[in-house]
Amino acid sequence: MSTHALWFATRGAGIVSLLLLTAIVALGVAGATRWRSERWPRFVVAGLHRNLTLLALVFIALHVITTVADGYAPIGILNAVLPFTSPYRPFWLGLGAVAFDLLLALTITSLLRARIGYGRWRALHWLAYASWPVALVHGLGTGTDARVGWMQIVTVVCIASVGAAILWRVTTSDATPGLRLATTVAVLATPLVIGGWYLSGPGRAGWAAHAGTPQSLLARPVAASSGATQVTSTIALPTSAFTSAFRGKVQESPQNGNGEVLVNISGHTSGGNSGVLWIRLQGQPIEGGGVQMTASGASYGPNAFPDAYVGKIVGLEGTRILLSLNGQGSRLSLQVDLQLDQATGTATGTVRGTPTSLQ
Repeated sequence: MSTHALWFATRGAGIVSLLLLTAIVALGVAGATRWRSERWPRFVVAGLHRNLTLLALVFIALHVITTVADGYAPIGILNAVLPFTSPYRPFWLGLGAVAFDLLLALTITSLLRARIGYGRWRALHWLAYASWPVALVHGLGTGTDARVGWMQIVTVVCIASVGAAILWRVTTSDATPGLRLATTVAVLATPLVIGGWYLSGPGRAGWAAHAGTPQSLLARPVAASSGATQVTSTIALPTSAFTSAFRGKVQESPQNGNGEVLVNISGHTSGGNSGVLWIRLQGQPIEGGGVQMTASGASYGPNAFPDAYVGKIVGLEGTRILLSLNGQGSRLSLQVDLQLDQATGTATGTVRGTPTSLQ
């Protein structure tokens, strides 16, 4: 499987896992209130709850396996099980490990329910409820789709579903008025807290660096000479065609088990439009130099927003690279002509950009 496919599989499995955990919590509430109907007797609700838990565990395992197999971020299988040990966004990835461990513990104790007793099993059963908010925050904190509109909608739907289920349970139970009021306030306040944190954190540009992404994976400004200082000016997104000078570095990984190499090109443009450019491609080395590409990724933007445009390589002719990048409301086509110095690992050249409005 290509890195491109693994990347999408990781994201898809993570989102499906969150949706399944949301359904598990909602069904758990329905089971606790002994809800049933003619079409949905209690044993059907209980069985569906159990099967969804097993299915969620499968998708979480798939999410972990594809993340490790992708190899782009330095994440090992132990980092997915032992919380807060990863060099890549340690806290936010650690929350994902916590959610996985909680659900795994729930599954194991459910299989041993007859031995540990119903009381202990029911106490441990609350782990399923705890894994949901942990997984939600993990997805927002470490996911690459946190600022994408459809992911924001998925998150709002998940929070609203669980909140509605909890409010329904409280209103149909024999809880005291004080407990009902406290629960209602907590349910209504939680989305506000999460929303405030999101707007000040994952929803803002530059979150990748603040979240703990290793510097080697961040597109960074490159000094124009050994004694020069880094360019730190920020500009608005381009609105017309431009031509800029490029200076950066090239890193090539050893061949993997399939004989493919991973090439990362990162650097800074100056002149017509100043920004940070990052290009990643994977493929089979070609005799005499070059790579037969099988997967790619790219981003471009000002220093304050280096991933303003995200996309892929659409053309590769020797050292000429054609990029198609998408931003909010616009598309950017880049032609990158490079001169590579393999001895020093540096790259210089010219970048020609053509922005197109999508509105």
